[in-house]
Amino acid sequence: MFDNQHTPQAPARPTAVLQRRGAERVQAILDAAEALLGEQGYGAATLKAIGERAGIPTASVYHYFADRHQVDAELLQRHVRQLDECLTEAVNETTLRTLRDGVDAVVSPMLDYFRQHPSCAELWFSARHEKLAEIVQAFDESKAEQFWNLLVEHELLDPETPQLALKLAFEAGGRLFDVAFQHSPTGDDSTIEEARRLVTAYLETYAPQAEESDG
Repeated sequence: MFDNQHTPQAPARPTAVLQRRGAERVQAILDAAEALLGEQGYGAATLKAIGERAGIPTASVYHYFADRHQVDAELLQRHVRQLDECLTEAVNETTLRTLRDGVDAVVSPMLDYFRQHPSCAELWFSARHEKLAEIVQAFDESKAEQFWNLLVEHELLDPETPQLALKLAFEAGGRLFDVAFQHSPTGDDSTIEEARRLVTAYLETYAPQAEESDG
C-alpha cells in the first residue's frame, strides 16, 4: 500500500522574479533611449547604442522590442502620459478669463515639457514615423475635445462651435511648434509667440457675441 505522501515536484518557476527582471530591463532600455535621444539626437539612438547604454546585449534588447520603432513608440507613450498630467495640472491651476489664458494654459506647459525632455521633442517633431504620428494625433484629438469642453464651460467659446475648430487649432499650433523646434533645439520663442497669437485669433472668431442692447 502506498503511503499518503506528496510526490516530489520540481520547484515552481520563479515567474515573479522573471517578470520583475523583464520590467527592469524594459525600463533600462527606455531610459537609455531617452538619454541618447536627448544628448545626441534621433540618429544616435540605434538599438545597438541603446543596448550598450543600458548594459544589455543587443540580442536581449530584441527580446523586448522587435525594432527601433517599438522603442520609440513606447517611450513616446510614456511621455504622453506625463505630458497629460502636466497639462491637467496647469489648466486646473489657471484662472481662465480670456481665450489667450486658455491658449497659454496649453502652450506654456507643453513648451516647458519639451524643453525639459528633449527626447520627447525629438520623437514628436524630428523623426516622426507612422506609429509616432498616430500617437501624436490621438493626443491632439483627445486634448482638443477636452479643451473645447473647458472653453465652453468658461463661456469663452460659443457652444455651437464645432469641435473640428479645436482640432484644427491644435493642428496649427502643433505645426508651429514643429517650426519652432526646427529653428532651435529648445523651441524658438518668437515662433512660439506667433503660435499663441495665431491660435488665439482663430478661436476668437468663435467667441460668444455680446448681445446688442436696444437703442
